[in-house]
Amino acid sequence: MNAIITASELTSDLAGPRPPVLLDVRWQLGGEHGLPAYEAGHIPGAAFVDLDKELAGPPGAGGRHPLPDVEAFGAAMRRAGVRADTPVVVYDGGQGWAAARAWWLLRWTGHQNVRVLDGGLATWTGPVDSEVPVPVAGDFVPVPGSLPLLDADGAAGLARSGLLLDARAAERYRGDVEPIDRVGGHIPGAVSAPTSENVAPDGRLLPAAALADRFEALGAGKAAAVGVYCGSGVSGAHEVLALAVAGIPAALYAGSWSQWSADGSRPVATGPGPQ
Repeated sequence: MNAIITASELTSDLAGPRPPVLLDVRWQLGGEHGLPAYEAGHIPGAAFVDLDKELAGPPGAGGRHPLPDVEAFGAAMRRAGVRADTPVVVYDGGQGWAAARAWWLLRWTGHQNVRVLDGGLATWTGPVDSEVPVPVAGDFVPVPGSLPLLDADGAAGLARSGLLLDARAAERYRGDVEPIDRVGGHIPGAVSAPTSENVAPDGRLLPAAALADRFEALGAGKAAAVGVYCGSGVSGAHEVLALAVAGIPAALYAGSWSQWSADGSRPVATGPGPQ
């Protein structure tokens, strides 16, 4: 199943006999909370999902956006109307990171039919609604393990034995700047692969063939296994989504640089190359 859906395809599906559950996950790192924008206008029927509270646990040893408690995540998804036998479409304001985080969590916990609106709400030409719906409670019960997940040791090992991609901006990978975490740089052996290079100027993902060419040039064609990390596991989920569209399965290191760099015993590499 394709991991993304276009706005025109979503319009058709919403009018069909089996309309998807819609989740609005507008969020911006360091930006305003997404709820006011949701309340001002959203795709009709969409339920708002709070990334910081429902798609992540409290910041701490696991990083800035550690994985949420599985039971709490399941309860949040059921409140939003998610059912195991019903398709789900997730969207955000257009960047794609937050929607990809929701996509990854639902897929990791066993939902079989989840797609991201390619380009987000910015591509939607249909009506918007300010009425906040009260979804019929869903029945989705999350069971983790359907997508590969890395911890810090696994990420370190994959950087040596396979391909570990760093989805952050290149200047953070190099260690030129670090606006958020304790120290700049990257996991030794990781390859710089900024998420920004997976999308066209309009915010949509590049075509599958172009994404495949990009990741193969970075080493995915030679690596037996591929993993991704970012700052805190949000933009990294978007890179996993892009890899899925390219037909390349990849694991996510959810703790990412926020967890790695907080541990003073972990080595840090700087500069433009993997080492």
